[in-house]
Amino acid sequence: MPRSAAHPWFHCRAGFAGLLLTAALSAQPLARTAATSLRVPLAPPATTYTTVRAFPTLSFAQPLALVSPPGDSRLFVVEKGGRIWVIPDTTAPTPARSLFLDLSGRVATGGGNDERGLLALAFHPDYADNRQFYVWYTLTTTTAAGSGLHNRLARFLSSSADPNSADAASEQPLLSQYDEAGNHNGGQLLFGPDGYLYLSLGDEGGANDQFQNSQRLDRDFFSGVVRVDVDRRPGSLAPNAHPAVHAGTYAIPPDNPWVGATTFNGASVNPTAVRTEFWAVGLRNPWRMSFDAATGQLWLADVGQNAREEINVIVRGGNYGWSYREGNFASPRAAPAAAVTATFLPPIWDYPNPGQGQSVTGGFVYRGSRYADLSGQYLFADFGSGRIWALRPDGTRPVGPDRVREIAGDGGIASFGLDPATGDILLADLTENTIKRLVASPAGGGDLPATLSATGAFSSLVSLTPAPGVVPYEPNVSFWSDHARKRRWFALRDATSTFGFSADGNWSLPAGAVWIKHFDLELTRGDPATARRIETRFLVKTGDGVFGFTYRWNDAQSDATLVSDTGAEQAFTVSETGVARAQSWRFPSRAECLTCHTSAGGFALSFNTRQLNGATRSATPPVNQLTALAAAGYLSGAPTPLEPAVLPRLAPADDPAASLELRARSYLDANCAACHQPSGTALGYFDARITTPLPLAGLVNGQLLASGGDPASRVLVPGDPAHSRLLGRISVRGPGQMPPLASTERDLVGESLLRAWIAALAEPAPAQPVSRLINLAARSHAGAGEALLITGFVLGPGAGRPPSRCRVSSTSPPAATPVPARPS
Repeated sequence: MPRSAAHPWFHCRAGFAGLLLTAALSAQPLARTAATSLRVPLAPPATTYTTVRAFPTLSFAQPLALVSPPGDSRLFVVEKGGRIWVIPDTTAPTPARSLFLDLSGRVATGGGNDERGLLALAFHPDYADNRQFYVWYTLTTTTAAGSGLHNRLARFLSSSADPNSADAASEQPLLSQYDEAGNHNGGQLLFGPDGYLYLSLGDEGGANDQFQNSQRLDRDFFSGVVRVDVDRRPGSLAPNAHPAVHAGTYAIPPDNPWVGATTFNGASVNPTAVRTEFWAVGLRNPWRMSFDAATGQLWLADVGQNAREEINVIVRGGNYGWSYREGNFASPRAAPAAAVTATFLPPIWDYPNPGQGQSVTGGFVYRGSRYADLSGQYLFADFGSGRIWALRPDGTRPVGPDRVREIAGDGGIASFGLDPATGDILLADLTENTIKRLVASPAGGGDLPATLSATGAFSSLVSLTPAPGVVPYEPNVSFWSDHARKRRWFALRDATSTFGFSADGNWSLPAGAVWIKHFDLELTRGDPATARRIETRFLVKTGDGVFGFTYRWNDAQSDATLVSDTGAEQAFTVSETGVARAQSWRFPSRAECLTCHTSAGGFALSFNTRQLNGATRSATPPVNQLTALAAAGYLSGAPTPLEPAVLPRLAPADDPAASLELRARSYLDANCAACHQPSGTALGYFDARITTPLPLAGLVNGQLLASGGDPASRVLVPGDPAHSRLLGRISVRGPGQMPPLASTERDLVGESLLRAWIAALAEPAPAQPVSRLINLAARSHAGAGEALLITGFVLGPGAGRPPSRCRVSSTSPPAATPVPARPS
């Protein structure tokens, strides 16, 4: 059996390496001072659009779609878990919602950003009279094709007695397609200007079109857009027989492009086996499509594999190339000889993955009047990077970068919509469980200082001495930043605001708080004398989020200038083992700042108990950072007395006293958990937070969304680094790399650490005596999961005892494995 601790070991060694408060926490106690010299705005500048909560009093559980019936002023919100809510009046001072339909008992879904669930809703054009609406969702059922996961298109009726309620018993399935994978379920439903129902379909899942559905007309309902006649008008045709089809529930429009087809891509097909429902094919995972109200064009965003994300205009009979093409590039599968002459339509626009994002979210062509400069432009977003763009169409021709501009940033956007009462552009934020509104100028916004010296953050740029009230700190484990050495500070501009303490979760952060991070890069690796100042970043907390901006240091190293909101690139010549080479450095755009600084991650990623719990090396006697912050009045809600010994902490890769498991999971927590957790922006099933017990984290032998073409691969495979996909993705730079942005250099120390842990996971776990629990007086808990000392209980005789140095674990600690030190 592989080693599987229920929780990483937390140890309380007073000399824990890695935490510095430098002069601010030296032998003198930290004295709190308001950072009155800071001259950075409290809200982002009004040079672009931004997003705000549309309905501050309403929250939703993973909203995926925003829909209104034709001519109706109500807004319907679709939740991934299976519920549909209706907001009858979006203009009310305090809008209310009511439950329209609850399918949570029927919908099959998974945790986090698993792509199963209730995915789409469309109201019939005559909904006001016939009460018909349609949904697309995943469920577990049995058809002639098999038992297990299926994708279903179904029709329901609203209640005749209550227009804000649906009849859950009225379900009439139209399609129930057996599905062998949990991802790539596509799932947009629309009625077109022609009155027919359009449905987008993914390629069934896995990776690289592993089920080979993308260029098939005569198989299943995957990898395209279908067009069906739900009214079964005169002249429409019966569909060809198929296990997914519920007979007599819809018909085929006679002008569908492959009715009667005998060839496809140069090869013969049986016309009785053709899925005549198809309107277009060759799509990977189309995530949101829409009709332009003015032109009738069908716009669709298709999520890419590892190279390109794309925007397409869908035309009758169009083949968009997957999996022979990905965007404008060759893709995983070579086209067979018969298909060489096939015409694959290029995207209107594509962009690099991961260079500009990961997972495109389609929007719509805006035809309203509230946003004058967006009129006639196609709006879309990237779920991972948080970028929101406006594209100026040029008919059906591909466009260049001069016609695409980034207008805002907000991660986790799963869908666009319109407020039916006001015409405002709305966005469904899956990760923040809310509905956002696009606004042109945030209240209180101001200009950003043009130079670092103008921010007031430092009293001396020569020595980088912070201004009064700007307090240095350092986390236990630093995010990998391409060999850069980093220094960090935080500041509160008044003497009363506090950080809300939490032992295991994210801290609450007051509006106006500022964090500053400075980067130095050694131009000769290992020689601090060659360090060059590169960049100084700022992160500012607002009422409901954060915004970031950064400064690039000049060649004279005397000051730094503000980087534009689109970011920048610069190459440096570095010497490594005596060999000179170029290293590319990315200065992030303001939207890219939100890629990692997520709501799920706590916004200020290293500002939490497990990162700040440790003793300083510069103070005599040593001072614990949490203790110092609490004593200075920066923390609220912290226990009194604050006992660092029983609080969690991360361990750096080179800590010789920490277990291998603790160091490896600390690395994942610092580098991956901001996105890879149930409410994070990353796709996948695993949870990188160290607070999640290992058996529940989906790491060891964890299921993959995409296996990379090898079914033996898992997230981590004990003793098998070659099939440990997580290790593989941090070991490459380019398509598929992790972290996905702002890194061009491999983290060899992190790779070595994970490789060592993968090897140790294959070792048999040492035997443990059976534990007994004795009910005694209530006492504080330590640890989490199976390692929890439960309030009111203590370990009795015969129970496994925590090892020395205050470690708490459900298993004995593995021997520490040396890992080379690296800069933070």
